[in-house]
Amino acid sequence: MKFRCERDNLLDALATAGRAGSTRSGAGAGVPGTRLSLSGDRLEVTGTDQDLTISTGVVVAGASDGVVVAPGRLLTDIVRALEPGAVDLEGDDEELRVAAGRSQFVLRPYRAGDFPHLAPPSGQRVSLSTAGLAEALRQVVRAASSEDTRPVLTGVLIAAEAEGLRLVATDSYRLAVRDLPGAHGVLAEGQRVLVPSRALGELQRLLGGEAEAVELHLGTHEVRFSVGHVQMTTRLIEGEFPPYRQLVPFNYPNRLVISREPFLDAIRRVRLVARDATTPARISLRSGAVQLSVVTNDWGQAVEEVDAKYDGAEMTIAFNPQYLAEGVEAVPGDEVLLETMDALKPATLKPTDSTDYVYLLMPVRVA
Repeated sequence: MKFRCERDNLLDALATAGRAGSTRSGAGAGVPGTRLSLSGDRLEVTGTDQDLTISTGVVVAGASDGVVVAPGRLLTDIVRALEPGAVDLEGDDEELRVAAGRSQFVLRPYRAGDFPHLAPPSGQRVSLSTAGLAEALRQVVRAASSEDTRPVLTGVLIAAEAEGLRLVATDSYRLAVRDLPGAHGVLAEGQRVLVPSRALGELQRLLGGEAEAVELHLGTHEVRFSVGHVQMTTRLIEGEFPPYRQLVPFNYPNRLVISREPFLDAIRRVRLVARDATTPARISLRSGAVQLSVVTNDWGQAVEEVDAKYDGAEMTIAFNPQYLAEGVEAVPGDEVLLETMDALKPATLKPTDSTDYVYLLMPVRVA
């Protein structure tokens, strides 16, 4: 294999593919190496940890076709450190040579035959709006668990509903539900799949580009997303997602309407005195305004009032401040609707002008 490529183009491809193995650690964290496959003037760069695979293509000046599995992180660091301009790569089973300007490197590649191959899904392909899916992922992925002790909670449920698609995630402390009305044809009627939240987090990054649509290719055990020149394939999670519908009541007696940005800013300020993310933020609900407070024995306390419209019984309810801030941040629009039964039952955060999104949050019991 031999080719020449501009440094920035090559670096972008290496960094994108390298994301597949960069967010896991420990046993079984991934496959050493990044696969470089050259055919004509097209270089395909692939990274994988066997559960998640990211592949991207880049146009190069090809001299001879071939495949090399390079030490991915080292190669990326080397290319990043090079001066801007052309980079020459030439490799075989024995060595990979990198040259740019006066810099030259010789690296030992891995055996190309040992690099795993994840077969493409066999199902039909459908397209979704990039903007709509990106916003849904921003709102839902944050609620998935990062703990591997309960694998089903590390996934995002994607289910076919009568109105379109529904995305659901929970870590057992909070729950996020987002509907995508009109998104039909992705799943069969009544079908549900569980996609790793880590993969959808990476997809969220990819959707930040110029592509207007994302192509979804669903198989029996995996799903592939294509965004522009990047393809991402991930294995689906097996298991039964917890029943969630019963957790969201239809009617709440206590309703708070508050401006989103002032509320979010106040949460961020009062949580500065919290010792850690588990120190609760108290919200005192009363007509005309709400009072936010954080109290710690070691560092002191913070109190702030925010104007709001409240209809209900006066009460004080407490939440994990990080989860509360992330919920308020995820709600679109200028105002947030907070509804609750009482200080010990789950509360919901919603937009005031839409029913497409709900974020349910468990309160923290305080003295």
